[in-house]
Amino acid sequence: MTTIRLVQGDITRETVDAIVNAANSSLLGGGGVDGAIHRRGGPAILDECRKLRASRYGKGLPTGQAVATTAGELDARWVIHTVGPVFSAQEDRSDLLASCYRESLRVADELGARTVAFPAISTGVYRYPLQDAARIAVATVREAETDVEEVRFVLFDERAYEAFAAQVG
Repeated sequence: MTTIRLVQGDITRETVDAIVNAANSSLLGGGGVDGAIHRRGGPAILDECRKLRASRYGKGLPTGQAVATTAGELDARWVIHTVGPVFSAQEDRSDLLASCYRESLRVADELGARTVAFPAISTGVYRYPLQDAARIAVATVREAETDVEEVRFVLFDERAYEAFAAQVG
């Protein structure tokens, strides 16, 4: 059974097998968590992302999918990049958000990762409501069939931490 832990802080400071990046589809860096991971991880991450774009993901990584690269200078072996959905009040995209967590855990299993740190995917510039995102994230991780022993949700601020804590119980 997977243990779920909550941490308030900077995901780039975590010591885990894999850090999940809330990436944009370009895989070439951006703002928020994505920018922080690329800055702290150094150029090796961007180099591998460029190779992925030049091969399998010429049009970018599709929403809800996940792919791994080196973690560069981070205190992890891998970065698992996943593209969360942009929130829409007109369209239910909860399946795509859940897919980010499922696919990231699937990639973690393929890599042999036992500890994985997740951010609150899609809750920044993609505007997914924090309460809904926390509910989907925690439920998806709890239901996942995975060999990952510990999932750590690393939440940037107290508001996000409280939303996830309400779901973990």
